This record gives sequence, C-alpha cells and structure tokens, in this order.
Amino acid sequence: MTDDLPYRVRRSDRARRVRVSVDVHGDIEVVLPRRSPERAAAAAVVELRPWIERRRAEASAARAAVAARGAAVPYLGRELALRPEPGRSRVHRRGDLLLVPADERAPAAIERWFRRAAEREIAPRLDAAVAALGTSYSRLTIRNQRTRWGSCSTTGAMSFNWRLLLAPEAVLDYVVWHEACHLRVMDHSPDFWALVRHHCPGYEIHRRWLGRHGNTLVL
Repeated sequence: MTDDLPYRVRRSDRARRVRVSVDVHGDIEVVLPRRSPERAAAAAVVELRPWIERRRAEASAARAAVAARGAAVPYLGRELALRPEPGRSRVHRRGDLLLVPADERAPAAIERWFRRAAEREIAPRLDAAVAALGTSYSRLTIRNQRTRWGSCSTTGAMSFNWRLLLAPEAVLDYVVWHEACHLRVMDHSPDFWALVRHHCPGYEIHRRWLGRHGNTLVL
C-alpha cells in the first residue's frame, strides 16, 4: 500500500492488464495479471491517484445519499417504506410498504425479495424487446455483479443485476434494450448504438444517469 492510500491486491488468471477499482465503501482494489510484479500495483495507484480520489469522494457522497433514505428503499422511481414486523422471516409488499423482518435477518431478506422482483420486472420487458428485434434468448439470470448491470453471451444467455430495480424505471428499460440489442450486434459499434437509439430514443440520458448514480444503487 501507499502511506496514505491503502489498497488490496487480487491476482487474476483472466486479467490481461492492471485494473484499479473503488467500491461504494471507498475501498481500493488492484487486480493484477498472475505474472505481473507486485510493484505494478503501487505504480498503478500512484498513476491513477487523482481518479481514485475522485471516485472515493463520489463513494462518500453515495453513502450519504443512501443514508438519507431513512427507513425506505427506492423501487423503479418510487419509494417503498420499510415496516419491520416481529416474527416475520420473508418480505412482503403491500402497496408502498415493504413488510420486513424486525431483526438481523432483514437485509438478506430484502435482497432476496428484490432478486425475485427483478425477474418479474425484467422477464416481460426482455420478452417484448427480443420480439421487437425478431430474435430470441436462451435463458435469463438475475445476479449481483459488482461492476456490470447486464450481459449477453454469444449463446443468448442474458444476465441482469437486481440492483437495477433501485434505479428509475426508464434506466431499467434502457439496460434491457441495451442487452437485447446485443443479440443482434455483439459489439459496441455504431451499428449497435444506432439499433439501441431506434428502440430506446434518448438512451444517452439513462446511460449517463447510471454512470453518475450507479454507486448509489445499494441497500
């Protein structure tokens, strides 16, 4: 680590270059290719220090934004108030209320509820998108990726991050269209972005929103 900027190092067989990331807690991780020398991590942190400090400031602002929610969570642009109930083990929605466990099980139970809700919200959107595109997908998976909101494999396997439900509805719609369009164009060429724009006009607004506020999409 540097004297005043601690970081952790993770080795990866898949990494082809040194990567630096800053999570929502402000913690710094340096991913090194398996054969890279340890000093490459320190050099990357020194080189990227201005970017790292900006990201840590953004992470601090994101934590403040999450704390400001109080006893509520966002859901596709709405606020759902949390109501703890003793003896409850599963989360249940009642209008704009989420009935949650009143003990330490609440965070895990809320995340499980969001994962189930994500599949209910995303599946029909994805089905409509692929129908409009005249294509199909092989399976849908809901995940909790650290750095990705969605993915589309060459076999048509679709994956989406459940935390998208914490974003405005239009942002979720954009990500669904983005990944569905990859079923037609697998790269990010001008043809791909033209296809996204055709089906999701103004997508740039939602893409920028994710870039600016994605680190606040946590419980």
